[in-house]
Amino acid sequence: MSTVLVTGGLGYIGSHIVIELGLAGMDVVILDNLANSAIDVFYRLKSMARKDIEFYQGDVRDSKILNVVLSEQSVSSVIHCAGLKAVGESSLKPVEYYQNNVAGSLVLIDAMREAGIQNLVFSSSATVYGIDAPVPYVETLPTGGTSNPYGTSKWMVEQILKDAANAAPKLSIASLRYFNPIGAHPSGLIGEDPQGIPNNLLPYIAQVAVGKRAELSVFGDDYPTADGTCERDYLHVVDLARGHVKALDWVKNNTGAEAFNLGTGKATSVLEIIQAFEEASGVKIPYSIAPRRPGDLPAFWADATKAEKLLGWNAELGLEEMMADTWRWQSQNPNGYRSNAKEAQPDSSVA
Repeated sequence: MSTVLVTGGLGYIGSHIVIELGLAGMDVVILDNLANSAIDVFYRLKSMARKDIEFYQGDVRDSKILNVVLSEQSVSSVIHCAGLKAVGESSLKPVEYYQNNVAGSLVLIDAMREAGIQNLVFSSSATVYGIDAPVPYVETLPTGGTSNPYGTSKWMVEQILKDAANAAPKLSIASLRYFNPIGAHPSGLIGEDPQGIPNNLLPYIAQVAVGKRAELSVFGDDYPTADGTCERDYLHVVDLARGHVKALDWVKNNTGAEAFNLGTGKATSVLEIIQAFEEASGVKIPYSIAPRRPGDLPAFWADATKAEKLLGWNAELGLEEMMADTWRWQSQNPNGYRSNAKEAQPDSSVA
C-alpha cells in the first residue's frame, strides 16, 4: 500500500487533511516539528483514523530526517503544508519566513527527486494574487505584487514548482490557493489552536466567547462594503481538506504544475461572521470599532470554477456549519490542546 507524506500534518489544516486521507483509504505518514502544533494532535488523530498513521518529529528543512522518512515508508505522494503562516509576523520576521517556507520547500523537492517521488500537492495561498488583483480572483490573473513576506514566500515556491515541473516532465504538482479556512472537525476533537494571541478573526471570536479575551477589535467600519467591514471568502476546513484529496487524485493522473483556487465564491463581512457565531453559540460577542489596519483589502473572494471542473471539488459546508463546529471545538477545548495550561488573562487585541 502506498503512503502519503503530509508535512506539517499536526497543524490546523494538516490534521484535517490526515483525517480525510484516511477516510479515502490511504495510509499516512506525518512530518512535523511541533513548532505550531502539539503532540496531542497525533494521539487524537490515531483515535479517529480509519487507516494507519505514522509520525516523525522533524523539520522539513532537515534533509536527513526527510531521507529517513522517505526510505522507511513507501511514500508515493506528498502534501506539503509545513511552514510559517502569520501575515503580520512575516513582516517582522521575513528571513525566518523565507527560510521555512522557501528553503524548506527546496529541501523537500530535492528529497522527493532523490526518492523518485513525482506527485506533490502544495499548500499555497490567495495572497499570491497581490494587492491590485480584481475580484473575484481567478487563476489566470497575474500573481506577485504581494504585500508581505508570507505571500511572497508562497508566490516564490509556486514559481519554483513550475520551473521544476518544466524541467522534469514526470512531475505532477497542484498548488492549492487557500482563501480563509475556518471551522473545525465536527467531532470537536481537532480544530484551530493558535499559540498566543490569535492572528485570525474566528479563533479570536471563539476565545472571546470562552472568556479568554475581553473583546474583539473590528478594524474599520468605513470600507466600501455592504456594512463597512472587510469581506472575505470563508471556507470550512473540512471542505479544504477534501480538496487536497481531490488534488491528490488529480496529480496521480496528470503531469505538470497547475494552481487551483479553493474557496466558496462568496464574501462574508466581519460583522456577519460575528452575528453568525452568536447565533450558533448563543454567546454575545462584545466588540469595538478600531482604526483600519494597513494593507487590509476591502473585499476578495474566489472563483473556484477550475477546481470544480478539473478536480471535481466544490465547497459543500455553509457558514452555519463553520460556526457550529468552531464553537463545539472551542467550548470542549477552551485551552486548545494544552488541557493543563493556565487560562490566559483576558485582554483585547488585534483580530
